Formats: sequence, structure tokens, C-alpha cells
Amino acid sequence: MDEIFVQLAVILLTAFIFSYIAKSLKQPIIIGYIVAGIIISPFIISSGASTELVETFSKLGIAFLLFIVGLHLNPKVIKEIGTASLIVGLGQIILTFGIGFAVSFKLLGYGLMPSVYVGIALAFSSTIIIMKLLSDRQQLDSLYGKISIGVLIIQDLVAMGVLMFMSGISGDVSFADFALKSLLGGTILVVFLFLIGIFALPKITKSVAKSQELLFLFSICWCFLIASLFSFLGFSIEIGALIAGVILSLSPYSTEISAKIRPLRDFFLIIFFIILGFNVDIAGIGGVIIDALILSAIALILKPIILMLFMKYFGYTKRTNFLVGTTLGQISEFSLIVLVMGVSIGAVSTDILHTLILTMIITIILSTYGIIYSQKFYQATSRFLSVFEKKNIRKKREIKHTYDAILFGYNRIGFNILNSLKKVKQKYLVVDFNPDTIYDLQKLQVPSLYGDVDDPEFLGELPLNKMKLGVSTVPDFETNSLLIKEIRAVNSKAIIIVRAHTIKEAFDLYALGASYVLTPHFLGGEYVSKMIRDLKVNSKGYKEEKNKHIKMLEKMSEKGHDHPKVEKD
Repeated sequence: MDEIFVQLAVILLTAFIFSYIAKSLKQPIIIGYIVAGIIISPFIISSGASTELVETFSKLGIAFLLFIVGLHLNPKVIKEIGTASLIVGLGQIILTFGIGFAVSFKLLGYGLMPSVYVGIALAFSSTIIIMKLLSDRQQLDSLYGKISIGVLIIQDLVAMGVLMFMSGISGDVSFADFALKSLLGGTILVVFLFLIGIFALPKITKSVAKSQELLFLFSICWCFLIASLFSFLGFSIEIGALIAGVILSLSPYSTEISAKIRPLRDFFLIIFFIILGFNVDIAGIGGVIIDALILSAIALILKPIILMLFMKYFGYTKRTNFLVGTTLGQISEFSLIVLVMGVSIGAVSTDILHTLILTMIITIILSTYGIIYSQKFYQATSRFLSVFEKKNIRKKREIKHTYDAILFGYNRIGFNILNSLKKVKQKYLVVDFNPDTIYDLQKLQVPSLYGDVDDPEFLGELPLNKMKLGVSTVPDFETNSLLIKEIRAVNSKAIIIVRAHTIKEAFDLYALGASYVLTPHFLGGEYVSKMIRDLKVNSKGYKEEKNKHIKMLEKMSEKGHDHPKVEKD
């Protein structure tokens, strides 16, 4: 037991050091975990220490990861996924799989089944990495952020089906046995559990939720119980944990459960990624580096191109298409789970697993910098990206009038601003780069124009020199900086209102010439404090404010302006 504690202490200390370095280099901490495993594995192995306990922790980490993913795959979310995300997601998965399979089979000579696994691995993007980076950059609510999240949900649903399929097969299973066990038995089991989730679980969770400790214990118990049931029936523990999460997502307490489980998941997940690092032989990297670079090129270059071509079909601007493609250009933690399961049933060699681990490291490192500096990369390459934008888009942007006010970005904030412009009877125009938004506005006979505010050429087409008021609800700092510069270059008297997330951004935008900077995170508190000063403890006044707020929320809900239900991991 003392040796086990010493092993864990050394492993966790190494993981902490390399994770700190990764964080300093603006890389996901996961990279630090994997590198720590690569560095420390020779010492662990040479000391004769057993990795059995650590591998058990690794399996638990995968189970908890899939359990929490399942908690955020509520079947009701399928209705909320837009057509664009659905088609783009499915199309990208199919084409990326096809290219990955062809390259692996024809070029790299991996064999039929290993090539299938590699194709599957390349098709998925990292939910953990993307959600973290979008959250850090306050882009979860942006158009490209919403589309990226929608595609990720599609990928997760497909990955769930893939894991279910793999869970029911073994190295020598016959097709008849597989059909009976996986297709029939698995379907009956899942349907039965869903019925429990719909009719029984809500009552159970309502009862245990009165105690946070009981809710936590019940959640862990449910995860282990369902995972064990699947294991007993011949499926994998991993798919059991995933299904357990999906079933529990039907509970109204799924968010609280996810928050309770996350610290436990994070600990076991650390061990999982360290174990992946253990599996990489430093001396053998030279033998797989070429293959890893080829597969990385598919994830970093071909996958984004596929995404941009599908996005082009739906009429999005080349900027939105580029940002979505850049965001999803890596391989996923699901990819490694798929490969690990493939190794366990003898369908994939450890050399291919090593190759994909190295591919994940390369793609996550490069795509992280690509996401962080995506705006700069776009500005440097925008003139070459016209092939990813419909040619007739610019023809639709014929501006025949001058306007007193222009609203850039019709989102939740823009909804209220537009109502104010209507009341003061200003001649206004709404500019947005979501074609669906423009379509809806035009049906309501709202003067609107499809265009990308981050495109200087488009801004040059707008009558900015005669505009009296310009309001931007776009959350991106660089976009607002460009907008202020373009307006001030031709109009020194216009009132310019823009949006910022941080105090530093607000000061910088004021320095560029903004008339007022909207800071939503601070204005909410300011409004409440003003309401308290004015109303004090007047219950009637608060009731009036409540009724006004409810009416506003109902109107916004009718327009579809609701907060996305996503996990900020």
C-alpha cells in the first residue's frame, strides 16, 4: 500500500508540473497529463511497479467522463439542434471517416478493421477542449460558437451509437450473435431503462434531492449500477456509464448532479490521460511520427475544409465558415476511447494507438493556437477564402437608403435595442451574419441586411458617413475595434455603442472612440442596485418589475432568444 501511495504521489506531482507548463503556454491541461505520462513511464516501468491500480483508475475516469457526457445529451436537445448543425455534423462525420479510412487503408497500409477505427477516431472533435476554449473567450453565444456546439452534440450522439456497436462485439463474434445481442438485446435494454427514466427516476431524484449528499450518492450508485448491468449482459462498462448519464439527464436535477460528479471525474480523468502517455514509447516515436503527421493533416486541414464547404451550402459568410472549421479541427477524447476499446478486443494494434495518441497531441496543440488566434488567421487569409462563400451573397447586399441608426447583431441584447429604435421612430437597419436571422427579420418586414461586420469591404458598402447611431451587440473585441475604426474614419460625430466582456476591453474600446461601451455582466448588478435604491422594500414595486420582466422574457422566448444549455467545462 505504501508503494502505491508513492507511485501516485510521483505521478500526480509530475502531472501537476507539466500541466502548469501547458497552462503557461496557453495549452489545454490535458496535454500536460499526456506528456507527464510519456516522461514518467520509463521510470515507473523500470522500477518494476505495477500499473494495475492506475489502469483501474483510468477505466473509472473513462466511465465518469462518459457519464457526464450522457448527462448533457438529454434526448430533448435533439429538437433544439438546427438543421445546419445536423446536416453539417453528419456530413462532416461521413466524409472525414471516408477520407481517414481511405488514407489509412491505401496509403498507410493499416488493414481493413484498423482503418475503420482510425476513420472513426478522426471524425470526432474534442468536446472538452472546444467547450473550455469557447467559454474562456466568451464565444459560446456567438454564431460560430452555437454552430460548433450543435455539431459537437451530433458527434457525441453518433459516438454514443459507435460505442454501443463496439460494446456488443468481440474478436470472434458471429454476425447472428451480434445482431441478437447488440441490436435486439441492446435496444430492449435501452428502451426499458428509458421507461424507468421517464416514469420512475423523476420521483426518486425529487425525493433524494432534498439532501445534496444523498443526491451525490444516488448519482454514483446509478452510474455503477447501470454500468455493472451492461457489463453483466456482455456490453462494456463505458457504454453502460454513458447510457446511465443519458437516462439521468431526463431528471430535472441533471445540472446539479453534473456539478457534483465533475471533481471526481476530473481526478480519474487525470489518471486516464497519464496512462495514455504511459502507452507512448519515446524511443518508438520516430517510427510513427510520419503516420501521425499525415493523420493530423486530415484533422487540421481536410476536416475544416469539409466543414466550410457544408457551411457554404447554408449561406453563411466565409468568416463564420472559417471559424467553425478552425474550432473543430482536432481529434477527440472519444477517439482515444474508441482506440482503447479496439485494442482491448484485438482489432487494433498498440502501434496504431500510439500513432493516434501522438496525433491527438499534435492536433490539440495546433488547433488550440488556431482557435485563440483565429481572428488574426482569418484576416491574413480572408482574400483566399471566397471559395467557401456563396457568390450571390454580395449581390443581395444592395443598400438603397441611408439610415439614422444601424444595429450590428440581432441577438438577445439586440432584441431590446431594436424595440427602442422602433419606439423613437428612427430610420434603422439591422445587420447580422446569420442567414436564418435575416430571413426571420425580413418576414417581419424589419429592414435587415446579411453581412459580416468583420469584413472591411462590407463595412465600406454601408452608409456609415451619414449614420447618427451605430450599435454593436457582437461580443468579439477585435470585431468591435474594426467597426469603431471604420466608422470614425468617415464619421466623427456618430454615436457608437459597442459591447465588451472585460474592463480592459471597455477601456480599449473607449480609447478607440466608442461613445459608450455596453458591459452586460456589470449592468445587471447596476440595474438591480438601482431598483433596490428606488423600491427599497416596496413589494408592490417589485411585483410590477416582475410582471414587466416576465412579459419581456415571454417576447424574447417567442423569438427564440434563450440561453444555450451547455456545460462550461
